[in-house]
Amino acid sequence: MLSKRQKENIITKYATHKNDTGSPQVQIAILTSEIADLTSHLREHKKDHSSRRGLLRKVNERRRLLKYLEREDVKGHKKLKEALKLK
Repeated sequence: MLSKRQKENIITKYATHKNDTGSPQVQIAILTSEIADLTSHLREHKKDHSSRRGLLRKVNERRRLLKYLEREDVKGHKKLKEALKLK
């Protein structure tokens, strides 16, 4: 679970304008951080199936947002993938 401060740091880093909190870039960055946290949690708690379900949901949501961003803004998509080190 991300703290409020961590989320604010991510928002300021990936925001496209001053009051940006919901652009695809920000949503993808937040989801990537949450996915990393859940992945480390599941390495320790292998039988936590409800968290695994949440992880899969976040991964699929991030995938959908990445596809949307690729359709709408190819340069922004490429830049974000490099910044987040995604495949």
